[in-house]
Amino acid sequence: MYRLMICTHFAAAHNLMNYQGDCENLHGHNWKVEVTVATRELDKAGLGVDFKILKKETNRILDLLDHKYLNDLPFFKGISPSSENIARFVFEELSKVFQESVVVENVRIWESDNACASYSLD
Repeated sequence: MYRLMICTHFAAAHNLMNYQGDCENLHGHNWKVEVTVATRELDKAGLGVDFKILKKETNRILDLLDHKYLNDLPFFKGISPSSENIARFVFEELSKVFQESVVVENVRIWESDNACASYSLD
């Protein structure tokens, strides 16, 4: 199995729902995003997936979040736009793009240098 990972980022504001503490107030983060995909096959160039394509598709999804108030976005209606739920959103959207031999394994969302959440199917 071949595994590929890219890192990118986005900035957005949110406030956590049903939370007792500072994060229930409006605030923002510069999130770092790590995406890991896996494939058993390589193309003629010896690539599992071109990093340019993986970055392009990931950034296309992150453009939906970048410089937005996450609580207002349809995906987060009724759920808290936590790092956990952001990771799930990116994972599910990216999985729609790579449906053949490339499988999205994990999406990790860093809300600070010391705190992250990830989402995978297992």
